[in-house]
Amino acid sequence: MSTWVRNVRLETGETTYEDGRIKTETSLFHIKVSAEGLIQEIMPASSNVSKTNSIDMKGKLALPAFKEMHNHLDKTYLSVGWKACRPVNSLSERLELEAAELEVLSETVMQRASAMIELHLNNGVNHIRTHVNIDPFIKLKNLEGVKKALEAYEQYLTYEIVAFPQHGLLAHEEMPDLLRQALDSGATILGALDPAGIDQDIEKSLQVTMDIAKDCNVDVDMHLHDRGQVGIYTMDKWLDMVNKQNYKEHTAFSHAFGLSKLSSPLQKKFAEKLSEYDVEVMSTVPISLNHQLIPIDILKTEGVKVALGCDGFYDSWSPYFSGDILEKVHNFCQYTGKSSERALRNSLSLITQGVTPLSTEGQQQWPKVGTEASFVFVDASCSAEAIARLPKDRMLMHKGKLYQSKH
Repeated sequence: MSTWVRNVRLETGETTYEDGRIKTETSLFHIKVSAEGLIQEIMPASSNVSKTNSIDMKGKLALPAFKEMHNHLDKTYLSVGWKACRPVNSLSERLELEAAELEVLSETVMQRASAMIELHLNNGVNHIRTHVNIDPFIKLKNLEGVKKALEAYEQYLTYEIVAFPQHGLLAHEEMPDLLRQALDSGATILGALDPAGIDQDIEKSLQVTMDIAKDCNVDVDMHLHDRGQVGIYTMDKWLDMVNKQNYKEHTAFSHAFGLSKLSSPLQKKFAEKLSEYDVEVMSTVPISLNHQLIPIDILKTEGVKVALGCDGFYDSWSPYFSGDILEKVHNFCQYTGKSSERALRNSLSLITQGVTPLSTEGQQQWPKVGTEASFVFVDASCSAEAIARLPKDRMLMHKGKLYQSKH
């Protein structure tokens, strides 16, 4: 049975005033959603539609549902009480501390992952790409728990699971086989981590990663924290391998901190190469700007797909969390000085896989009849205001189904 979603505010265009100020224009509409979760009709709110089997949004603004593209559902401490982080002096120390608690935490992984999923749903997320630790300490236990948690919410979201070798690919001889087992047991993407900084053998680590990816026919999402020339060399080496082995369109670089210290001309040149190889970049918009912020605007200008993620929150790495992907856009705009209507509005694309209600020039392009009825409904006059003000009370609709919080 179809459902009418009534009195929805949609962005329809923009007005430019004599002083150069731009205002986003909106109007109210009724949206008819099919039983299959597709948009059947979009009519002005002045039209008479059936109030039977309908939902009144009372003027809330509709935005495209958000996508969380870099997350760790298995790491959070959510739902198990407060625990501050223990200070460490190096990444290896942090990994040792994490390994020490893996067995205990694996017993509550479904519970903890569910708490994080619910937080994302309440914030308007209907797709999660989660990295899940695959390691010699607990093997596939985290994957099993995260899968069960995600499956419990399948009516409200879609997801990808990255088999992630957090404790290195080469240090433990069973890791390649464990990753293959994970990809045969529900993981959909192969992860990788700092071939230099963690595996300490760039060429061998990348080759083993490529072998597994091609054997299992999956995409690769690499955590690349290494900075400077090492980080650039790693990305360059992988792209050369991708070219020689005909494996384009299968790569995402998460973090990609090696890009941060390049000069602008070199950033542009490397962005062109990333675009040529269809590499997507996943950023968490880290706060340590002097060292880590990558050139997102340059990447986008050169045609590179860029997406944001919250990464882990409230876990052994950090006691802080908001878990709000819209806040990531807010922070990015604030850090990079974006304050105009268009600049704010267009940045929404970072958490919607490129979908925005208006084009860069201000023409309406979403939503459309025949497309998926997935929305976030918020109390805001336009998307620019939503990014700047971060409205709290959000309602997620995924393929025509409204998410009702369990709490």
